[in-house]
Amino acid sequence: MNMIFNTNKSKRRLHSLVLSLIVLTVLSSCEEEFLDVVPDNVNTIDKVFNLRNEAEKYLFTCYSYMPENGNLVSNPAFLAGDELWIPDEFQAITAFSLNIALGLQSAADPFNNAWDGRIQAKPMFQGIRHCNIFIENLNDPLQVPDIDASERERWIAEAKFLKAYYHFYIMRMYGASPIIRENVSIDADASEFDIPRSPYDEGIDYVIELLDEAAAILPPSIADQNTEYGRITSVIAKGLKARVLLTAASPLFNGNEDLNGVVNPDGTVLYNTSFEISKWQEALDAAQEAIELAKNSGHSLYEFSGNTFNLSDTTSIKLSIRNAVSLRRSQEVLWPNTQSVVSDLQRQSMAPLSIDDNHRSAEKIISPTLEMAKLFYTKNGVPINEDKSLNFNDILEIREANSSEGNNILQGYRTSRLNFDREHRFYADLGFDGSIWYRNADQDVENVSHIEGKYADYAGSNHAFFFNVTGYYLKKLVNNDQSFGANGSSFRSYAWPELRLADLYLMYAEALNEVNGPSNEVLHYLDLIRDRAGLAGVEESWTQYSNNPDKPSSQNGLREIIHQERLIELAFEGQRYWDLLRWKKAVREFNQPIQGWNVYGEDEAAYYQIRTLHQQRFVAPRDYFWPIWEYALLQNSNLVQNPGWN
Repeated sequence: MNMIFNTNKSKRRLHSLVLSLIVLTVLSSCEEEFLDVVPDNVNTIDKVFNLRNEAEKYLFTCYSYMPENGNLVSNPAFLAGDELWIPDEFQAITAFSLNIALGLQSAADPFNNAWDGRIQAKPMFQGIRHCNIFIENLNDPLQVPDIDASERERWIAEAKFLKAYYHFYIMRMYGASPIIRENVSIDADASEFDIPRSPYDEGIDYVIELLDEAAAILPPSIADQNTEYGRITSVIAKGLKARVLLTAASPLFNGNEDLNGVVNPDGTVLYNTSFEISKWQEALDAAQEAIELAKNSGHSLYEFSGNTFNLSDTTSIKLSIRNAVSLRRSQEVLWPNTQSVVSDLQRQSMAPLSIDDNHRSAEKIISPTLEMAKLFYTKNGVPINEDKSLNFNDILEIREANSSEGNNILQGYRTSRLNFDREHRFYADLGFDGSIWYRNADQDVENVSHIEGKYADYAGSNHAFFFNVTGYYLKKLVNNDQSFGANGSSFRSYAWPELRLADLYLMYAEALNEVNGPSNEVLHYLDLIRDRAGLAGVEESWTQYSNNPDKPSSQNGLREIIHQERLIELAFEGQRYWDLLRWKKAVREFNQPIQGWNVYGEDEAAYYQIRTLHQQRFVAPRDYFWPIWEYALLQNSNLVQNPGWN
């Protein structure tokens, strides 16, 4: 991290790294344009900030460091935990975050190293440096003379937001990190480049300061959706503030005695290990403020409004669940990341739905684990191990689907007992052997397309490179408007949803329960999400169907319900990994075997056997934080390594 210097003096030439502007792939469509962040090469700061157009391109350079979280390779949260798996020989794709799940992370050269921008990660500190350059120059009224005052303020606010986000991204991975308020001057003494890690709470305070300053200026919504879709709004800033404060209030950072004694070389203590309920109150207030602003700006939970096709209630509910994530311009998405357009991820998730579907168009390599299939509720809205009316003890039992399964399982098809009597989100998010996969192209014939996934079947794992490894397929991230034909396939791409309103509701419910315990208001926000998913409310479901009916009435019990509701609602959106870390549950969940069905079985008896792909090993407290690259430690003597990585 020896790359932080000041270049705000107009006649100084930029360091060669400044010239390394990242060219991103932006969403192309005949229907609409997304934020274009492809800057021209410019040689000097005075040229960059002489004209509005060139300054705007530099602002887009600041945007270009946003992590591509809708990309299997770039987002470590997809594969570093226990949620999804791919062929670990990397036949179809090389995603090094899987090596983290395999226990191969190393301080010698860490995977997904966002600190230094190595091994499939963008360099966050380099992004911060560009933001500082931009802010310093735009704050100078002599720079960019052809811009009006309100636009100048807005651009500065956008850069402050991005600077805050990049700091938080680093802090979520590494814990306490250097805080770069201003770039170090290029003329400074060499010792000034060795910036130490700041205490964690101090870093959080600075991130919140930046977000508050940005939110006070930014518009609540984008007026020109065709040219500015993806630009930061005050709703996004307030939403990120809630996420930052929720993370800081969680057990990993709030009262974590494992971090006792973590100090800088000069003795500066990096973590306050005393629990503070005030942190939960701050998270609660931030979530409430973000929800109010979002709703006042026209955001709401997405509900499928129907179309010209005659669809059943079951299919409509499933489309509400899927489209909340994968529909372009969903009113539920608060923060569309146009730096990460979801296209390859859809092809990698899609399963062939007929013998004519090409494996290259429907690669099916992203495989939800058996653990995730067990996570979803029963149709009664309670966990499978709590439902007193349904027995899931023997998931190897094979059942035949009848008309009562609606449009979830093909009538007459035989599949695992685990796949019957589940909630709508299970069928909306997951595909499996015998499951129906509705597409708009099927119009009102809801059961025309289904998966046949045994080894010799058209969706089976018989391809040399593109094959599923667990027997579960990822539906949730595949937009329903797709087509397959003789000339290939077409997927309707969309900007990755960094933040949805449902996420804010769950943040608010979690923080409210931590501050005040169970209440009708906590249940109200949970029930809003459950209602969209076609479930009864928490209290009604647990009273009628759970063998632990009093669970929602205690703070601990309701906490577990909130956690599971969050893990289900946000499944496969890159949240589970970070949530299990911040709750300090990763040591339990990531020390379990990764399992699926025997995808090499050619008949029922062989296919429906549980197969262990890997026995995970998560070492606490070491694996709760990324290791700092050993080379960075050699460069900067004021840095200290994270616990357990020495």
